[in-house]
Amino acid sequence: MQDRLTQLEILVAHLTRTVEDLSDIVARQSREIDTLNRRVGLLMEREAEREAEGGAIPLADQRPPHW
Repeated sequence: MQDRLTQLEILVAHLTRTVEDLSDIVARQSREIDTLNRRVGLLMEREAEREAEGGAIPLADQRPPHW
């Protein structure tokens, strides 16, 4: 019975460590996603300002020169 209890304690320790590691990973990914969202927002604002000032067709919507 003591061996079984020891095995369960070891298993719980490993699972606890795994949960802590995964929690750290999720927290890091959340920070990275927040940073990326801010960057995309800034890029979208910058592009909107550029389009408003220039009034030209966005490069992505222009036909290639060989057409």
